[in-house]
Amino acid sequence: MRATRPSFAPGYGIATDDEGLLSWEWALERLAASRNYWICTTHADGRPHAMPVWGIVVDGVVHFSTSPSSAKGRNLARSPDLVAHTESGDECVILEGVVESVTTTAALADAYAAKYDFRPEEGGSMFAVRPRVAYAWRERDYPRSATRFVPA
Repeated sequence: MRATRPSFAPGYGIATDDEGLLSWEWALERLAASRNYWICTTHADGRPHAMPVWGIVVDGVVHFSTSPSSAKGRNLARSPDLVAHTESGDECVILEGVVESVTTTAALADAYAAKYDFRPEEGGSMFAVRPRVAYAWRERDYPRSATRFVPA
């Protein structure tokens, strides 16, 4: 992902130069360290739906699981679009993108077990988040650190 400045209203005071842009590696570190992720999907009638989930970052990709019968599972089966973000507003990372269903490999199960002391079944299903755009910032220096990531 390539770092750029987000297009926020002028009143936010976002810097216009590249000094202070965060790196994608910084964002991945915050994503990996987050215990919980907020997953935001949309019901068939257009109502938003947000729920926290556990997740892991493996090979630079956020993975999480949910029951296919849960509201978020049904929403994602109908439309794979989502917003996923860390629980911190002080060191924030927000992903807007789509998910794809992936098979839980030994590497994914190992990473999940190491993080949560719970091992999902290999061969099961997980979701991999593929961001179209991502945002990140540090609250303490928001105007300088506000960063938008787009595919390279």
